[in-house]
Amino acid sequence: MERKRVLIMGAAGRDFHNFNVYFRDNEAYEVVAFTATQIPDIEGRKYPPELAGKLYPDGIMIYPEQELVGLIKKYKVDQVVFAYSDVPYDYVMSRSAIVNSAGADFVLMGAKNTQLKSNKPVIAVCAVRTGCGKSQTTRKVAKILREAGKKVVAIRHPMPYGNLNEQKVQRFAELSDLDRYDCTIEEREEYEPHITSGTIIYAGVDYEAILKEAEKEADIILWDGGNNDLPFYKPDLHITVADPHRPGDELFYYPGEANLRAADVIIINKIDTADPDGILTVRENIQMVNPDAVVIDAASPIFVNSYEQIKGKRVLVVEDGPTLTHGEMTYGAGVVAAEKFGAKELVDPRPFTVGTITETFNKYQDIGTLLPAMGYGDKQIKDLEETINKADCDLVIIGTPIDLRKLVNINKPAVRVTYELEEIGKPDLGDILKKFL
Repeated sequence: MERKRVLIMGAAGRDFHNFNVYFRDNEAYEVVAFTATQIPDIEGRKYPPELAGKLYPDGIMIYPEQELVGLIKKYKVDQVVFAYSDVPYDYVMSRSAIVNSAGADFVLMGAKNTQLKSNKPVIAVCAVRTGCGKSQTTRKVAKILREAGKKVVAIRHPMPYGNLNEQKVQRFAELSDLDRYDCTIEEREEYEPHITSGTIIYAGVDYEAILKEAEKEADIILWDGGNNDLPFYKPDLHITVADPHRPGDELFYYPGEANLRAADVIIINKIDTADPDGILTVRENIQMVNPDAVVIDAASPIFVNSYEQIKGKRVLVVEDGPTLTHGEMTYGAGVVAAEKFGAKELVDPRPFTVGTITETFNKYQDIGTLLPAMGYGDKQIKDLEETINKADCDLVIIGTPIDLRKLVNINKPAVRVTYELEEIGKPDLGDILKKFL
């Protein structure tokens, strides 16, 4: 039987996972190419033969998504698998129209063919959008489990932007591991808080191999999701975080609505700073699509050392990059801190941007008067540093999950904002996890 010819559209994460678990050794299919988007400088590379398996001795090329139609025709593609996350439905169906008009089938893969089963209990923390508060939720879950005497190992959604062979299985137990694996800002933002709180975290490219290693030292596997993607492992408890600052998005973004519908527990986060009408909209949508889920109300209060420095100052706010870009948030913890503690003005970073930071603002034009902490490689980190240091401001407010001053030399005063999850009322995560255990 002739093999079906497949192209996988992705962003260096879900695309590789779908290939590994479904297509890699499947003789019914021939994956002829990957396309890449969202992440700078990942196209033009190759998914290496060492990871691609015996059917792909030369590996598989990765092309820019802009070449999609030409690639479908060149390789006589039968099916295009869409495999990245946090995009609106009109975006997904626009890509479907492009693919269908070029003659190929458009495929969205589900849990049955992509989720791996662990021999340990799995708790998954996912979201309906990027920037809902998965990170602080995951930290809170890990803390409760550790206090219950359980050995928790977290596995993070992939961010393999470097050498894919070297990133096949990554284990982070010490802060020095971040340097050993030459982690980007985005990776450090996700891994460092786990390490400093005492949780071992795995990540990489091959999530079956990762799971086998993690199971050796875990009582419970904690899936730490990325964007609004679905879990790579079949969860025994599925927690989804929703954001009332973007009410309605939980029903209109891929695959966030799938997480909303699949969840056992839904956390409505940021209730302390959200509009009551937005909170009500999220509640009504949950009731409409997943009335059996347990709903937890929560806040993510901010903490600022030396907060008194903010009052009356012209401040440059630096926020988490992905939350502002494909997460489409127009503010974060740094802006909340600026308003709460009396900043005189938010300084617009756009007159001071350079290089890849300028490109980011050109691509995501609705970011506004705050700076995304983009850092997918050394060049972008240097561009971020130069942009911050050129900015005409009195103070920098760092609203990122890690202290940027560890990676960027800032030539002006700076304060850092942190945040943790705090449930409001009952039930809370302690109740849920006690029952789970």
